Amino acid sequence: MNHPPMKSLLLFGALLGMANACNKATSPTSSAGNSTGYQINGELTNATSGAKVYLAELEDNQLVSRDTATIDEKGRFAFTGTTPALSIYQVKVDDTNQALVALDNQTKLTLRGDASKLNNSYTVQGSPDSELLQQVSNALQMNKTSMDRLEQRFVQARQAGQADSVAAIQQEAQQIQERGQAGVRRLVRQHPGSVVSGFVLTAVLNPDDNFGLADTVATALKAAHPESRYAKALTAKVDASRATATGAVAPDIKLPTPEGNVVPLSSLRGKYVLLDFWASWCGPCRQENPNVVRAYQKYKDKGFTVYSVSLDQSRDKWVNAIAKDNLTWTHVSDLQYWQSAAAQTYKIEAIPQSYLLDPQGRIIGKNLRGPALEAKLAQVMK
Repeated sequence: MNHPPMKSLLLFGALLGMANACNKATSPTSSAGNSTGYQINGELTNATSGAKVYLAELEDNQLVSRDTATIDEKGRFAFTGTTPALSIYQVKVDDTNQALVALDNQTKLTLRGDASKLNNSYTVQGSPDSELLQQVSNALQMNKTSMDRLEQRFVQARQAGQADSVAAIQQEAQQIQERGQAGVRRLVRQHPGSVVSGFVLTAVLNPDDNFGLADTVATALKAAHPESRYAKALTAKVDASRATATGAVAPDIKLPTPEGNVVPLSSLRGKYVLLDFWASWCGPCRQENPNVVRAYQKYKDKGFTVYSVSLDQSRDKWVNAIAKDNLTWTHVSDLQYWQSAAAQTYKIEAIPQSYLLDPQGRIIGKNLRGPALEAKLAQVMK
């Protein structure tokens, strides 16, 4: 299992880039004679006459092939068909030129764009949900452009050994990600009853990091589209995250230290506690450790401590990493890797992952990395 750093906002790019090899074999649902059903009328510039356009439905994070159309000499194509419920679809010219749309049996959609740069140029009319998808896609494409430029600078600075520049670029990347998230959240907040908002919260934003918004959208979706797969998926994620949502009392953990003594998380009540999930084998965790050490040294005498839960399997590697990284606080583990009892309780799917707890044990922050942890501690420990 991977242990990636911060969640990327570019999942739309991943979805738009799914190749046909990811598709499940299925019979197309197209039927030109339907009295009711969706209609897509496409108009593309820079399109090759006779080339194919593909329609696939996004189902359980897989693109399921639904139909194929042929582009005429004027760049036009069309799809008609039926769908059991409003769903997200991909219109694909080739592996680098796709658009996402939302279709139900009342959708009459016009899609226009440049076939050679469809991701950045397409527009849709006739479907409010598809128009919302386009707005989200535009926001993410802008974010991707900024991040691509920053990546070039990052590589150059790292190759030149410019540590200060690397750190500054990493901070700038974090700010770009945060601005991108804020823009997507604004769109979702404006359309809480749209299935697109449910899709975006499960596929692009992390419901756990946006619990209040996710809870609001899940409630609105259940009322507006109770049978929607997106409503059900978001509701399931919200329910699973409720126990570790910001403001909730953190579930207790009772695991042994390297010496074999069980130290409960709750025994640290009265202090601000960083609950930190990590492992000796996790590169990003080890890279983040100096930031945690710095924050610990700065605030340990002011009522702050760290409770680290390792997802290691080897006691020796765990203990050696603690010593090598100078992690002089409470450490616990059951050495069960991803099956750790604490990881199961907190639904940990990637590390490093952390929760900042107040003296009453309530969660007041999540995944505060680099300077963000010190900034939060400075704010709450005035």
